[in-house]
Amino acid sequence: MTEQQRLELEAAAFRRLVQHLRSRPDAQNIDLMNLAGFCRNCLSKWYKAAADDLEVDVSMEQAREEVYGMPYADWKAKYQKEASAEQQAAFDKGKH
Repeated sequence: MTEQQRLELEAAAFRRLVQHLRSRPDAQNIDLMNLAGFCRNCLSKWYKAAADDLEVDVSMEQAREEVYGMPYADWKAKYQKEASAEQQAAFDKGKH
């Protein structure tokens, strides 16, 4: 495998992950954090960090929109639910 092929495969896998998360707004970020230790916000931060490393001008809001498929505030208003006491306790215990 060439370096270019590896990069293309990694990019395709990332796009597929983002598309999957966009299709599953029922999977709340806190549940993703409690189960896997990362969420959509983490992906947005990693995207922004990669842009910064490559000196590509991307704002945090642009990075979030790439992951969420819409402005973050819109996604929160449309899909984000208040965390239950149990979800919050699990999150606090994990110290993510």
